[in-house]
Amino acid sequence: MITLVKNANVFNPEPLGNRDILIAGQKIAALEADLTVTGIPNLTVFDAKGATVTPGLVDGHVHLIGGGGEGGFATRTPEVLLSSLIRGGVTTVAGLLGTDCTTRHVASLYAKTKGLNIEGVTAYMFTGGYPVPSPVATGGIREDILFMDTVIGLKTAVSDHRSSHPTTDELARAVSEARTAGLTAGKAGCVVVHLGGSKAGFAPLRDLLEKTDIPIRQFIPTHVNRTENLFEEALAWTRDGGFIDLTAGINPQRGARGSVKVSEAVARCLKEGCDLSRICVSSDANGSIPVFDENGAITGVGVAGFDPLLSELRDMCAHEKLPLEIALLPFTKAAANALGLSGNKGTLSAGMDADFLLLDETLNLTHMMAKGKMLMENQELLVKGTFET
Repeated sequence: MITLVKNANVFNPEPLGNRDILIAGQKIAALEADLTVTGIPNLTVFDAKGATVTPGLVDGHVHLIGGGGEGGFATRTPEVLLSSLIRGGVTTVAGLLGTDCTTRHVASLYAKTKGLNIEGVTAYMFTGGYPVPSPVATGGIREDILFMDTVIGLKTAVSDHRSSHPTTDELARAVSEARTAGLTAGKAGCVVVHLGGSKAGFAPLRDLLEKTDIPIRQFIPTHVNRTENLFEEALAWTRDGGFIDLTAGINPQRGARGSVKVSEAVARCLKEGCDLSRICVSSDANGSIPVFDENGAITGVGVAGFDPLLSELRDMCAHEKLPLEIALLPFTKAAANALGLSGNKGTLSAGMDADFLLLDETLNLTHMMAKGKMLMENQELLVKGTFET
């Protein structure tokens, strides 16, 4: 299928101005001013009418098969629906397990990523979860990354009462397995590290860096905006060359007391001279949002969604006064870079995957294309998941 998108105000995420986008199959064939295409039968022409066109969002932390369970079996959260990804503007997603790695399985997560790829978006995943040794689907971490096509790295957890409290040596072995497998398989082999609310903060990761030769860029510490102290440590981490991942749903206005709102966090990163190419934002969608009392007893459970992503993007521009090209970086180019996907995702140029969003003047999503196919048009879903009605 050949599609020509005319009159698009393109952000790459750098601003390119008015451009036409020629799409052949799932790829961008050309992105130029005033393209003229002739001699192609059944050419589809779409007039963007000056709308803002951006890369599709790359969400690197999603509980695709659900999470939760901290409040009992009835608090296990549901699987992600394709329609939720579309409405959230997410064209590329990476799934992972959370606290519950007993009733949730790596193999089931793999099946979910395969299904989402068939349904129309691009889905990857991380093996592992909170426990150490890491849960896997095959013989180990190395084998999962090497032989399972959608597995790009490892998930683990530290500084949290729900983690396995791994020693530095245990953590180093797991990370080394992911790194070596990534090098062999031509994947990132990155390690998403859940950071909880413990006072230890980044200390387990700092200890590992001191005692090993594993590079700081192998890690993606996540939820780093959950407290002011943790965010301060995150700023130091990224100044030292590491990636950090801010969670859009962790927001004092949404009940996360003491947290740092993502739009404010990104503005602070910019003000303090941090390299925004190493700052990512993810949703943690379909993970549970447990609420604990002062004694550690759970008092309630919510479910995270995708809507905070675009909401925080709008707040960066409207409230923090960041230029759109700066605000887009953590959701697109930086996230793709952290996940080792920058060859196909995160920017708009010839040869890249045809994943992009059309936003109106208030940065609300109106259209979405993934893999060269329009999935949303004029805010109406054109595609739904296999069992969605």
